[in-house]
Amino acid sequence: MADATEGDLLAVENLSVHFHLRMSAFETRVLKAVADVSLSVKPGECLGLVGESGCGKSTLALAIMGLVRPTGGRIRIAGHEIGPGGRADRATLARSVQMVFQDPYASLNPRQTVRRTLADPLRIHGVNDSREVDARVADMLAKVGLRPEHADRYPHEFSGGQRQRIGIARALILKPRLVICDEPVSALDVSIRAQIINLLLDLKDELGLSYIMISHDLGVVEHMSDRVAVMYLGRLVETADWRQIFEDARHPYTRALIAAIPEIGGDPARQLAKAKGEVPSALNPPPGCAFSTRCTQAVERCRREPIPELEAIGPGHAVRCWLAHEGAAAGG
Repeated sequence: MADATEGDLLAVENLSVHFHLRMSAFETRVLKAVADVSLSVKPGECLGLVGESGCGKSTLALAIMGLVRPTGGRIRIAGHEIGPGGRADRATLARSVQMVFQDPYASLNPRQTVRRTLADPLRIHGVNDSREVDARVADMLAKVGLRPEHADRYPHEFSGGQRQRIGIARALILKPRLVICDEPVSALDVSIRAQIINLLLDLKDELGLSYIMISHDLGVVEHMSDRVAVMYLGRLVETADWRQIFEDARHPYTRALIAAIPEIGGDPARQLAKAKGEVPSALNPPPGCAFSTRCTQAVERCRREPIPELEAIGPGHAVRCWLAHEGAAAGG
């Protein structure tokens, strides 16, 4: 993205992640899970990354974490490039970037106490004094709203919301600067989602954190994000300040996501913006714009010509759409 600067905490440049899938003994096909994505996160900022399931959000996050090897592109954390996987790079990455996973039931080891879950990362990264380890574990538990006696319990003894608090504590125990939150409340009861969101916001301010908030729930993104990046079938299609996204979205897909937010009543014009049909397969994407098969505004050019670049249409606002480029901002 053109707005990446030297002051960015995270800079992802032209990142691609392709998987080679063996379909049969004679056929191998390429799944382009992430295709030429560029984005940045500034210190203290929350970037919302949104899109439907299967669009590549989590694969992008795993690549940033170093858990999936990119096919191409560059990742820089605080100006330092993260290489293809040397041990030193992995250690630096772990101290700088951590992740809160979607499922608090699956992301914790059921055979480890909370104390060990939080202490192991410290010991792996050279904190061997038992008193310091215990003090940091107790301090982190307090920060996420848990009591000291919780340290000696096992995951099955906690509710879903408490388990996610443990997951957040584990992510923060190494004092990272950037935390990737992958659908952190989607597996939780509605009654406790707001508690976890407010906890994340409080910790962001208290610890000076930056976030990438991955979600398909635009209500969560609107509440937490400073900027929003919209992803469809492996590519970014629109990026802007959160207010611009919700008040002046230019890509038809972004407008479709906003139209899908539940509301009382129902604006007929908003209903017309909703996307039709299913997301195409990433193994067999349509020619031209990948959204053209579901877009109510698509013209022949959208179906025939290669997808346009992600280009600026205003300060901090970029979109990948022929209609926007031609000044006929989609629906605007």
